[in-house]
Amino acid sequence: MTGRYELSEHSWSLIKDIVSPHQPMGRPRRDDRQILNGIFWVLCSGAKWRDMPERYGPWSTVYARFRQWRDDGTFEAVLARLQLKLREDGLMDLDTWMIDSTAVRATRAASGGGKKGGPNEPIGHALGQSRGGLTTKIHLVCDRHGWPLTFTLSPGQDADTRHFMATMETIHLPGRVGRPRKRCRYIVADKGYDSDALRHYCDRHRMKPVIAQRKMHRKPRPGLPRGFDKPRYQERNAVERSFSWLKELRRIATRYEKLARSFRAMVCLACINRCLRADFSYKT
Repeated sequence: MTGRYELSEHSWSLIKDIVSPHQPMGRPRRDDRQILNGIFWVLCSGAKWRDMPERYGPWSTVYARFRQWRDDGTFEAVLARLQLKLREDGLMDLDTWMIDSTAVRATRAASGGGKKGGPNEPIGHALGQSRGGLTTKIHLVCDRHGWPLTFTLSPGQDADTRHFMATMETIHLPGRVGRPRKRCRYIVADKGYDSDALRHYCDRHRMKPVIAQRKMHRKPRPGLPRGFDKPRYQERNAVERSFSWLKELRRIATRYEKLARSFRAMVCLACINRCLRADFSYKT
């Protein structure tokens, strides 16, 4: 019997070869499944690393393994494996995708990153001052069923349109054969994404934008008016539900990490947790 935040036997079997590959001869290290369960405990509970229950081993070992998997791309590889599983089982919609952002309040201690993190760390560690205080924005793309496809981070005061193209360019849905899937037929977004540059980007990549227009006193755009697909736009609540699922995890509802790559790893773990729940829904 597994604990509340721990992986079941079936979930572990899906990702075991990525998280715990065959180790060469030498000093045996602590069980990877036990370590990963400890990381999930921190993700879900929001507690400090030092407050981790002893059944997961020394907290310093769990944190060191988290940093190792964060830096070598293990979490991204696990998420890609689960996305491939959803795609092969026909549970992922490849035609209609949604994009939106949410602001996450950061604690005062999260602003102490300074210049740490190396050259790949974004300026300011994706922290910014907005109306809600010190915040980070999560820009998320999901499919029509709410399965997460990709995400990026930005300071909380940045406009959504500034990160639309950069977020879309990070989509690489794996498949057994052929190139990864990077585009969809319809991209659904709210009026915060209404801009000519964004629509031109969608036209260039043969995607139809389903975006509500802002009520502004301006001249009508040249050319024929675009048909607005209202029924498809009403399905946009899928991305709102995705944010609700992610923010049920306390380490996502509030940012405690100083480094942006550490918080990104936590968001990636939250997406993994969501995909594993999906696996439960069609395997039981």
